Amino acid sequence: MPRLILAPMEGLADDTLRGVLTRAGRYDWCVTEFIRVSGTLLPRKSFTRVSPELLNGACTAAGTPVRVQLMGSAPACLAENAARLAELRPAGIDLNFGCPAPLVNRHGGGAALLDDPELLRRIAAAVRAAVPRGLTVSAKMRLGIDDTARTLDCARALADGGVQELVVHARTKADAYRPQVRWEWVARIREAVALPVIANGEVWDVAGWRAIRAATGCDDVMLGRGAVADPFLAERIRGARTEQPDADDWQALQPLIADFWAATLEKLAPRHAPGRLKQWLGLMRRRYAGAEALYLQVRELDAAATTAALAAKRTRNADGYPPVASPREAVAA
Repeated sequence: MPRLILAPMEGLADDTLRGVLTRAGRYDWCVTEFIRVSGTLLPRKSFTRVSPELLNGACTAAGTPVRVQLMGSAPACLAENAARLAELRPAGIDLNFGCPAPLVNRHGGGAALLDDPELLRRIAAAVRAAVPRGLTVSAKMRLGIDDTARTLDCARALADGGVQELVVHARTKADAYRPQVRWEWVARIREAVALPVIANGEVWDVAGWRAIRAATGCDDVMLGRGAVADPFLAERIRGARTEQPDADDWQALQPLIADFWAATLEKLAPRHAPGRLKQWLGLMRRRYAGAEALYLQVRELDAAATTAALAAKRTRNADGYPPVASPREAVAA
């Protein structure tokens, strides 16, 4: 079976959501949000804070291996931090050359480095040399900053530097997350480098998975926002569920939503917890009518106590399912 990988999604797929999504679907591995490396050797707690899975054999509770992503622009500093991270035995180390966030890019990180292929090569080579041979070093890149003029040079530079797997998000930095993607450039990269290339970008359903594989020639696909919008997307691709969400799927999501809510309450201050739930539901609205109904109930909330009160009302949701009695039992159906 071709491999499916859960993408790193800054500000969205933290360890709590990774845990839920890897329970809902089988992934070959997943990648953390980036850890910014900037001039200093980070303490071990900086790595375990972003990836508490490092304390659990570098796997989610469902057993999915977790690679830890580093982002920075100084080869020696990245190498030093990669060596310290390697001591914690991650499932792999991933290098971020894809983040399009302006704040990140202004400080010389993420996709901003795609204008300097030689720097990419030096970063990859330094990290590869600093960690044990058996530890996989991968990288994720976009197609460029404003255009694709240096796309192939960047991919070749990372391959020459020793990266063993390359994920390609089929947009430039300037494209941000606009719907249009350039899958044809992933195919060109795959032909230009002698290492596994993993396609990424705008896969929301099984049809999209088939389409990206056909357009790129890649066997392996990384799922990002599509997997958040439909937590069962990986299982649909694997043929374990119907290709489109149905009422049974929404019902099956209720305990996962409940566990996400409970874990979020433990992790965040009460005033921040509802925002994390709304963020997830905001994407699930694309695929589930029930998520739309739940989102409408919680979108105005600004405190966990209010959410709990709403749950206690036990009104029925749009699909007719009785809601749960507490946030732990699905938050507020």
